[in-house]
Amino acid sequence: MTITVFIRYQIDPFKRAMFERYASNWLTIIPKCGGDLIGYWMPHEGTSNIAFALISFDSLGAYESYRARLRADEEGAANFDFAEQNKLSLAEERTFLRQVVK
Repeated sequence: MTITVFIRYQIDPFKRAMFERYASNWLTIIPKCGGDLIGYWMPHEGTSNIAFALISFDSLGAYESYRARLRADEEGAANFDFAEQNKLSLAEERTFLRQVVK
């Protein structure tokens, strides 16, 4: 069963450009580490402090393996450090979803 991780970020609206750089970095890192990145979404109009990401995996076990690879990845660690040093995300929520099948 495929699962999709829905990540909701509360970001600093004055650091949107920096968060977009952070999100763009994941576009190559996540697939390299085993995630099927559906995409990142940034505020465009309206609410200015909420961003989203969707990443799919074959199973919860595949997600756990991905997380281990991500922590060991040099580029991934550098991107996490970039976000932390610049306090880009004020809060982060993860929801694990499965697609409704007919």
